[in-house]
Amino acid sequence: MSVLLDRPGAVAGTGVDAGVAAHYGAPHKEQVLLSEGLAVVDLSHRGVVTITGPDRLTWLHSLTTQQLADLPPRTSVEALILSPKGHVEHALHVVDDGTTTWITTEPGAAPEVAGWLDSMRFMLRVEVADVTEGYAVLGEPIGSESAEGEDLSWVDPWPRPVGPQTHAYGPVGDEHPGTGRAWRELIVPRDRLEAAVGDRPLAGTWAAEALRIAAWRPRAGVDTDHRSIPHELDWLRTAVHLAKGCYRGQETVARVKNLGRPPRRVVFLHLDGSGHVLPEPGTELAPVDGGRPVGQLTSVALHHEDGPVALAVVKYTTDPQAVLLAGDVAASQTAIVPVSTERPSRPRL
Repeated sequence: MSVLLDRPGAVAGTGVDAGVAAHYGAPHKEQVLLSEGLAVVDLSHRGVVTITGPDRLTWLHSLTTQQLADLPPRTSVEALILSPKGHVEHALHVVDDGTTTWITTEPGAAPEVAGWLDSMRFMLRVEVADVTEGYAVLGEPIGSESAEGEDLSWVDPWPRPVGPQTHAYGPVGDEHPGTGRAWRELIVPRDRLEAAVGDRPLAGTWAAEALRIAAWRPRAGVDTDHRSIPHELDWLRTAVHLAKGCYRGQETVARVKNLGRPPRRVVFLHLDGSGHVLPEPGTELAPVDGGRPVGQLTSVALHHEDGPVALAVVKYTTDPQAVLLAGDVAASQTAIVPVSTERPSRPRL
């Protein structure tokens, strides 16, 4: 449990965000402060993994979806660990300080990530450690890398395509709603967590999640399941380098990108806000005029300007103009991964 849960008004989160505050008594105000760049979010439940040794970057490059072999110090990138069939297992937020590669993971994932990486060391000069007990993460609405002498930070590249060897299914530039979202994760010694917050106002995870959903930003373990591939979530734009050497799952990434289309696709939803309760993540989505379910909600939040919003994953062929029902709540779609009218070959996954 975070020490920041002792702050006045703190209400503990549940589920994947248990252990930190969902809010501090004023969720709407906290979201406004965060969107204005004034607040900070306790993310100390995230995992932190370090990799040291002279082979660390070339070795990590060979295991993940990202170009890491020549990563400069204090340059943030996102990488995925895929299954042999190309399904998303973990999202890694990666930054190197010149001697150590630092990775933050989703809550509870650090032991599994560190254990798997450690099993892949073989004879290479690398050392892997789960340092979550010693280091904590703070979320800040800042878009710049930390400077020398400052605590190391990971800056979210979303939604900017990282170089020419990436691919965006959805809009780019100012047309993408995530373009104006500045976000980074500050990695600090856990015993300096309160000092790192200082006198800045705190916002809970409810506020951070609402802004993430509005930016169409996918989150591993929340918007993914055991079948998810990066294409379904428009994740090729920031987390996958399409011209690097072999890595686990690369065949699926290349095949779906070049020859087919993803079996499912992510959509942004505006939910009917006339009721008093939002549908829960995992709620099935079905056409309003009846029929079998076409997908399910993955993330749900109350946005301070847009009202009830959500991300969902639906069958690729779902009519993008159709109004869907999440339980008894109507939902209107905005396509993120667009539907093609062509009929390309459908790859097997």
